[in-house]
Amino acid sequence: MTYIAKPRLHHPTLEKNAVGYTRRDYEGRVSTLCAGCGHDSISAAIVQACWELDIEPHRVAKLSGIGCSSKTPDYFLGASHGFNTVHGRMPSVLTGANLANRSLLYLGVSGDGDSASIGLGQFANAMRRGVRMAYIVENNGVYGLTKGQFSATADRGSKSKKGVVNSDSPVDLVGLALQLGATYVARSFSGDKAQLVPLIKGAMSHGGAAFIDVISPCVTFNNHGGSTKSYDYIRQHNEAVSRIDFMTPGEEITIAHDPGTVLDVPQPDGTTLRLRKLHADYDPTDRFGALAYMNTAAQQGEVVTGLLYLDPLATDLHTAFNTTATPLNALGKAELCPGAAALDRINASLR
Repeated sequence: MTYIAKPRLHHPTLEKNAVGYTRRDYEGRVSTLCAGCGHDSISAAIVQACWELDIEPHRVAKLSGIGCSSKTPDYFLGASHGFNTVHGRMPSVLTGANLANRSLLYLGVSGDGDSASIGLGQFANAMRRGVRMAYIVENNGVYGLTKGQFSATADRGSKSKKGVVNSDSPVDLVGLALQLGATYVARSFSGDKAQLVPLIKGAMSHGGAAFIDVISPCVTFNNHGGSTKSYDYIRQHNEAVSRIDFMTPGEEITIAHDPGTVLDVPQPDGTTLRLRKLHADYDPTDRFGALAYMNTAAQQGEVVTGLLYLDPLATDLHTAFNTTATPLNALGKAELCPGAAALDRINASLR
């Protein structure tokens, strides 16, 4: 396979972020996906989010499985750590890496086939264990690498490019993430960069298991009339539950803001954040309310996007295991082998 590398030289006037990187420094190789693929838009959103967060690329570990979506980590964060696992096994490999080195930021990229079929058990256990990661599923409802068969997330009644009607019930990964204990759950659309970038920024900064389901139309096999994951269908049936932005921690800003009004809020960097409060009755901290809201919208043929659930006090697997703050791969012999007396105390405590 031939790869096309982007030039390393950048124009000297390109804007740099707080850690000295240009946006180009967060890119990868030239994409080999079909022109117009929604996955490339997601890659661009990841690049933008990491650049705006001032993340040093070498602090990120990106992992993926198999499929069109799992090829995309080659197209962003070219200077970060990367691992392409076997089909459906990304979550367990990421969990092991996370336990060994908690100092990295973990980004898992998967697809609807990779996570909702062969990897469904892996997805479920990563969510319920609270592995600290940003888990992004690029969801197009088909197996794009094998000519467009329905995937497990294809909606019942949707039609394939050849006119075949899907008779199976879909796997709703957002609903599963909510039920299994994920503490940051969102859904977005690859064609809505204004919504997707802050959602990714929030997921990358979250303290627990963060999951984003991104509907990403397959322009070759699933972008036709009858598909419920095409560009036209999502644009016609998308209901955004919130207009969002993301800010890094700083001095607290408090406001009084009535539902349905617009408020300009001055920010520490001199800019102004314009907030429009929508859906006054929607509470993103209500896990079961989020499930009910999604189910109601689904019955009406609507696709709910935005930040659906957030636990502001989220903890992760390291908290549950009470692991040391020092990454396990940085511990020396003295810490790992404390001697026979310490072993005797541990054995005695288990009797």
